[in-house]
Amino acid sequence: MISDEASTILGTIATVCWCIQLIPQIIYNYKRKDCTGLPPLMMFLWVISGIPFGIYFCISAPNIILQIQPHLFMIFCAVSFAQTLYYPPCQMNRLKIAAIMLTTTLIDVGLEVGFIIWLKPLYQKGTKWPDLIFGISASILLAVGLLPPYFELFKRKGRVVGINFLFLFVDSLGAWLSIVSVIVGTMDVMGIILYCIVAGMELGIFASHFIWCCRFKWLRKNKETDNELSSVEYHEKESGETPDNLNSKIEMSKDGTSHSFQSHTKELHHVVTDHDTDNEIIDNIEEFEVYSTTVQTIHGVTMQNSSINTESIRI
Repeated sequence: MISDEASTILGTIATVCWCIQLIPQIIYNYKRKDCTGLPPLMMFLWVISGIPFGIYFCISAPNIILQIQPHLFMIFCAVSFAQTLYYPPCQMNRLKIAAIMLTTTLIDVGLEVGFIIWLKPLYQKGTKWPDLIFGISASILLAVGLLPPYFELFKRKGRVVGINFLFLFVDSLGAWLSIVSVIVGTMDVMGIILYCIVAGMELGIFASHFIWCCRFKWLRKNKETDNELSSVEYHEKESGETPDNLNSKIEMSKDGTSHSFQSHTKELHHVVTDHDTDNEIIDNIEEFEVYSTTVQTIHGVTMQNSSINTESIRI
């Protein structure tokens, strides 16, 4: 044992992390109203793992904080589990969800009360292996609960969907702090192995999403940008046109069309003022409208009601 005080402090912080780690996930689910990517089986296994955890700590741990922690963890897991059943993609009936949660609660209370009353006197007499079995089974259920997200990652090419990263970070932090607390404290090899499994599997989820971002988000954007630039350069090379040349031609076209438009306007004004026949006026007006549309198109202006009211001009 390196430092019993340091081990206690680290273990307490890890316990707090494992009490509150699911709060960000619950808020995340509530805001999205969708649990796609968060497997209900994961939350169910974590709810079930709270039963042997509760038995283990209530028998062996004299600290009230350690006895409360698994029950808080189980409550938050139950809330998140209910969300995965209620929100898409499951969208289960509320009565069915209530029945599932009530049945799980009754089983939990019955098992905990029965085993604690039976095993606590044995533990106090020195028979500790039954309690150790519950501790190991709880840790295994916790680790197995992290397997379903890997199937979701496989379906989405490694992308994490539906799992809040703050939740993962706090949960991983609790695992790493527990590992350090055991190392500087009792050096329990079994505890180190189980905590390492949990921390390693959560680290794998982080790594999977990072690789997905590299493959399909960051590097692909750079590749698409390079392809667009190469396409533009190829077009300029084949056509012999550069952006400056094209802009100059557009300006010349706009100037030429504007000059032509002004000339036709003067001609039309001359026609109207010289009191030509109605048919000649109408023909010139139609020609004027054609040039007006051309100018609007070149200058990129969208105008409504651009046609001239023929009856007004006659008057």
